[in-house]
Amino acid sequence: MNIVTYPAEILREKAEPIEEINDDICRTADEMLELMYESEGIGLAAPQIGWSKRLIVIDVKDELGDEKVFINPALVNQEGTFLSDEGCLSFPDITGKVMRSETVEVVAFNLKGEKLKIKAGGLLGVVFQHEIDHLNGVLFIDKMTPGSSLANAKKLKEFERIYKRVQAL
Repeated sequence: MNIVTYPAEILREKAEPIEEINDDICRTADEMLELMYESEGIGLAAPQIGWSKRLIVIDVKDELGDEKVFINPALVNQEGTFLSDEGCLSFPDITGKVMRSETVEVVAFNLKGEKLKIKAGGLLGVVFQHEIDHLNGVLFIDKMTPGSSLANAKKLKEFERIYKRVQAL
């Protein structure tokens, strides 16, 4: 399992809901958590491993307790706004400022099939928004401030150039 990087097409696709929680889903979630930790990330969405399903893993300094896997997550409420500094495992060495909601409510299922309702703010709220955006084919570069977009334009063009070269092989 590897992290898919920009501009891979799967990162722009809307992920499909998970219909059944089975051993394969649990195994994939465990592997995603391992990859996220190895990559020193705090969140990872299934499209980032090349799998277009609505599954995310998050670990933000024990703010969630034992829950780290979220199936079919959805934002059901968002309040306030603030400017967040963000990066993404699918965009190595790129960071930028993104406007995010201050607090969010998320509904999801855990690996036991139990429905969860989580209210989150701060870093945890940002990670939920960022990872759920991935499930909808929205990338943090789409939401960057104009200044951040301009500052990262050359790096993004380089990613695109390298990707095209690799795809041509």
